Amino acid sequence: MTRVAATLILLLSMLAHAQNASPWRFEAGVSAGQPTPVMIGAGIGYKALTLHLEGLGIHKGGNDFWCGFRGGFDWTFFRELPFRVDLGVGGGYEFAEAPNKMHQALNKANGAMYLYPYNYKESLDVSAEIRIHLFGFFTQVAYPIYYFMKHDEPAILWRAGYLAEF
Repeated sequence: MTRVAATLILLLSMLAHAQNASPWRFEAGVSAGQPTPVMIGAGIGYKALTLHLEGLGIHKGGNDFWCGFRGGFDWTFFRELPFRVDLGVGGGYEFAEAPNKMHQALNKANGAMYLYPYNYKESLDVSAEIRIHLFGFFTQVAYPIYYFMKHDEPAILWRAGYLAEF
């Protein structure tokens, strides 16, 4: 069943690329990566210029959630081929809080709040990025040029996923 699904996705992607005569492109898909675990993405392109936006968040209760938003402008090389490369600049905001059971136990044992009962990460950045696409599957690597806000920020940001183009 998995082989049939993979073959079907590959054939549909090839068909979509073969009939793409319009200068406009629209993309929709999903990706996984770091620092935000999962994102839903969309993009719009005209000729070689592409605007892409991604985001998602999950809330499981007080001090147990994450969210992230990224976007950017890219210049596309080899647009007519199934393999293409996008170079551009982007930015994003990521925030996450998760319970810290060790801190909660220490606060409970002492009868006072000495430590925050949760861990958090937060960043707001502007990044140089590169995306490599092959039949809709892509990988993205972004190097943060400037952090406006940072706490436990990563040095390199990455994503991998699938974008259907129509």
